[in-house]
Amino acid sequence: MLKVWEPESIESTRGEYGIISGRLNDIAWDGESQRVIAVGDGREQFGRCITADSGNSVGEIIGHSKSVNAVAMKPQRPFRAATVGDDGNMVFYHGAPYKFNNKSAQHTGFVLGAAYSPDGSSLVTVGADKRIQLYDGKTGEPTKEIGQGEHSGSIFAVSWSPDGKKFVTASADQTVKLWDVDAGSVVQTWKFGEDVSVGDQQVGVVFVPGRSDGLIISLSLAGNLAYLTEGKPEPARVVYGHGKSITALSIGSDGKGADLWSGSFDGRVCHWDVNSGIATVVDGQAHTNQVSQFATADGKVLSAGWDDTLRIVDESAKTFLGTSIKLQAQPKGVSAANGLVYVATYSGVSVYSGEKLVSEQSFDFTPGAIAASGSFVAIGANENSVRIYNASSNGKLEEVKSLSNPTGTISALAFSKDGSHLAAGNSVGKIYVYSAGSWELVADRWSAHTARVTSIAWDDTGAYAANAHKDGVNGVAWVEGGRVASAGGDANVKIWKVQNLP
Repeated sequence: MLKVWEPESIESTRGEYGIISGRLNDIAWDGESQRVIAVGDGREQFGRCITADSGNSVGEIIGHSKSVNAVAMKPQRPFRAATVGDDGNMVFYHGAPYKFNNKSAQHTGFVLGAAYSPDGSSLVTVGADKRIQLYDGKTGEPTKEIGQGEHSGSIFAVSWSPDGKKFVTASADQTVKLWDVDAGSVVQTWKFGEDVSVGDQQVGVVFVPGRSDGLIISLSLAGNLAYLTEGKPEPARVVYGHGKSITALSIGSDGKGADLWSGSFDGRVCHWDVNSGIATVVDGQAHTNQVSQFATADGKVLSAGWDDTLRIVDESAKTFLGTSIKLQAQPKGVSAANGLVYVATYSGVSVYSGEKLVSEQSFDFTPGAIAASGSFVAIGANENSVRIYNASSNGKLEEVKSLSNPTGTISALAFSKDGSHLAAGNSVGKIYVYSAGSWELVADRWSAHTARVTSIAWDDTGAYAANAHKDGVNGVAWVEGGRVASAGGDANVKIWKVQNLP
């Protein structure tokens, strides 16, 4: 699906158009901002050219036998376009309407990127064969190859400078290179990572238009954005974040909500400054699989992951500490109280003091969620109940109450900050609130969702609880200023202003 957005508003689209029956890999506008070509990996065709305002077809994208990876459109009349793909071809079109003109097979492998110079005189393509090929922008005829032997890995992307005298390339060899087009030589190279690192492969790059400082932004496979300027050997700034779905979210252990911790499907853990929105990737040995849940206490972040480990982050240093703690089974949740850490797994609950295992307990049910406050430990059971335990100083759990939840399996638990209430969310979107100690049901009408509740967070007063459900939101947290942070499947952390609460 291709969405064309109104330039003055991010809330509305000019149109939504089905292009191909598969993934779209690239899009390009013509010089009049009226036509768009979108290409990708379809079953019957690999791209379409449409008008941006109506979606009407204004040409056909043919000539490829495999997935099309990139498209470039000449910005001036007479209009031209080029597409490149896994079949090793550059296909050239005359427009508009855009029709097949010729194809060129200068590359010997996948062709991954294409770009027109600002004046339309030259076209450049790059590919997995490390080749940089130039063409006449009007005829599509090959003119010269440059940069033989400079890149040692596939070249994923290319972008021209605003003056058309240079372009920049991004490669799997973990470098970004700036080129002088006429000389055919490298002006500057930026290298990312000291050792071989898949995450440091540079998979995208762009000369930022409309700027006088020649800013270049490159994208790594790990999702980092580096701000580069000619003449400066180091990035002026690196923007970190997540490239995969965020699966865990928590505020810092001080409870003030000025800091956020997020974990994602690929095991990355990030710290966020709430006011600036700037993220830092936690250093050290990270999880090798999905981060399941966080607990925070005493300046530490306790991270449970689907690599069946519990890892500890020093909040001030933003670094993983020591060695990971191997868990008995895949974790379902983690919580901390009174100096003890409780990890619920498919096989039971393990209790830790620091990095030392002090207690293990198995049950006749499978835990689905866990929350601790003071000496109370609540465990969501797979048979539609919440089991309440009293924890001794050495982590032994003694059951004191079983709370029935007839509508669904318990999927999320959270105590209010003062420990006076327990909220339990289930698999059908219902949330029940109990009074801690007496365990009487005090609220059962929280039913805004129709899907599994994945996360619950109480505000400082204990009067309100924010919750997330499986429709793309995996974590919520109250942050400073009475705002709510959410994170989910789109790999974004969003801060929401809360208004009109009763």
